[in-house]
Amino acid sequence: MKELRLRNWARFPVDPSSIEAVVLTHAHLDHTGYLPLLIKQGFAGPVQCSEATAELCGILLPDAGHLQEKDAEYANRHGFSKHKPALPLYTEEDAIRALKYLTPVPFGSGCPVPGGAELRLRHAGHILGAASVQLDWGGTTLIFSGDLGRYQSSTMLDPAPCDHADYLVVESTYGNRQHDRRSPEEALLEVIGRTVARGGTVIIPSFAVGRAQSLLFHLYHLKASGQLANVPVFLDSPMAIDASDIFCRHLDDHKLTYPECRSSCAVAHYVRSTEESKSLTANPTPKVIISASGMATGGRVLHHLKRYAPDAKNTILFAGFQAAGTRGAAMVAGAESVKIHGEQIPIRAEVHNLDMLSAHADADEILRWLRGFAKPPRMTFVVHGEPSASDALRHRIEAELGWRCLVPDHGQQVGLT
Repeated sequence: MKELRLRNWARFPVDPSSIEAVVLTHAHLDHTGYLPLLIKQGFAGPVQCSEATAELCGILLPDAGHLQEKDAEYANRHGFSKHKPALPLYTEEDAIRALKYLTPVPFGSGCPVPGGAELRLRHAGHILGAASVQLDWGGTTLIFSGDLGRYQSSTMLDPAPCDHADYLVVESTYGNRQHDRRSPEEALLEVIGRTVARGGTVIIPSFAVGRAQSLLFHLYHLKASGQLANVPVFLDSPMAIDASDIFCRHLDDHKLTYPECRSSCAVAHYVRSTEESKSLTANPTPKVIISASGMATGGRVLHHLKRYAPDAKNTILFAGFQAAGTRGAAMVAGAESVKIHGEQIPIRAEVHNLDMLSAHADADEILRWLRGFAKPPRMTFVVHGEPSASDALRHRIEAELGWRCLVPDHGQQVGLT
């Protein structure tokens, strides 16, 4: 995993100033988080994306820069970093400067891209504003799936079908797995009820964009039905609070009505200040705390984990994919301790991962989307997954659809003709 972290600091493979445009599928940081650095290194073209993606980047990117500055400052103050001094990859100011390059485009209609291509966005589900991307260029059609969402999601639209591509780039996050088919609300009720009954607190590390809003929707239903009526819920993530407001403004990008949006968002007590977050950590009352980040890689949730993870009456509840090398993956795999702020924190709390809460299509759902193509692409490139997941999806596509597939190596170049 260190090799992957170091890539963030490595020289970019091409001169950023030579890139004419960037197209975003959605706002999550694994798709947008390098933008401030790319721009800092010389990229000066438009960053084309959906309107909701642009709005969400307006909170995600500055927050990412701010957290990196805070993490570096904390590491330097406490002296636990190997780097002297520890530095942020980029700053909040760098991120704010990058926002002026965002260029919203509408779903469905063609839009020119510098260099002669035409861009078309289709709803991908997954999170607010998420898109699959079609690029038509010189008589060749390329489709990028982006991160595909779930079919029959309670909150998000189904992934829109695509019927033709000369070349296809498809994600494989869950390429080797199927989601639990239980009701998300049934699973949440079981875990939260058991934890509260023994006097514990449930900590839910959650992505601020997408996952937090889905969790609030399900918790609203549980509380409205009287099943969790007396359990307080706290949303301890200013960014998730802002994202929830954006969610309620973009009704065409999801399934909920405006009253449903507002009722779901109102189910939690919003925690904005650092002081209130600290007092929440010290509060012994059984409760649910939703706090970023989704894989426990940073943010306020780390302070809650330091406080609650060592106590067996509490529960750490993850809500979706945990990438290799993250604290979330380690805890789900049964780690007895994890390192937080230079200190080994024992994990005695109950740990669960409810993958049915994931916003990612599983392997069967990815195959369902692929079956919407009228004929095979010339080549399908399988990306965005752990090696085992990508290779498993490649095998399924070849065996079940008969398509030509490739899992590209890092840095590999392919000519499209």
